Amino acid sequence: MSMKKPGVDQQLIRDLASILDETRLTEIEVEEGDLRIRVSRQSPAAQASVAVPPAPAAIQAPAAKEEAPSPAPDTSKNAVPSPMVGTAYRSSAPGADPFVEVGQQVEKGQTLLIIEAMKTMNQIPSPRAGTVTAILFEDAQPVEYGEPLVVVD
Repeated sequence: MSMKKPGVDQQLIRDLASILDETRLTEIEVEEGDLRIRVSRQSPAAQASVAVPPAPAAIQAPAAKEEAPSPAPDTSKNAVPSPMVGTAYRSSAPGADPFVEVGQQVEKGQTLLIIEAMKTMNQIPSPRAGTVTAILFEDAQPVEYGEPLVVVD
């Protein structure tokens, strides 16, 4: 008597795809025993140029007099994108100094932030030496794959 492998549960795949649509996630994975199913999609935002608001630090200081608002940083060219889905943190622990600040010089390979994914802290290095001109996320903010996080010019 031969054992036949069960087929892939198409309803499960449809349910996972529905969850992606409902939550606006770009990827979801489930694992049960030897069966592992991952459903992912390219988000339209990752394909098009993403308009990102200026860094919160620039918004916090009120101007003493009326001034023209500064233009949003150009994130299309020198932005460091998120390499994964997770939660982004500016420092190694609550209350610790941030890894980088706007205006700071960084070296290639220097840690810019960390992303927690699946209970693992992943250091995100600078891909080049330069100056941090914008930080495009809030501390402890969920981030998506490809989302611009820091601009290094």
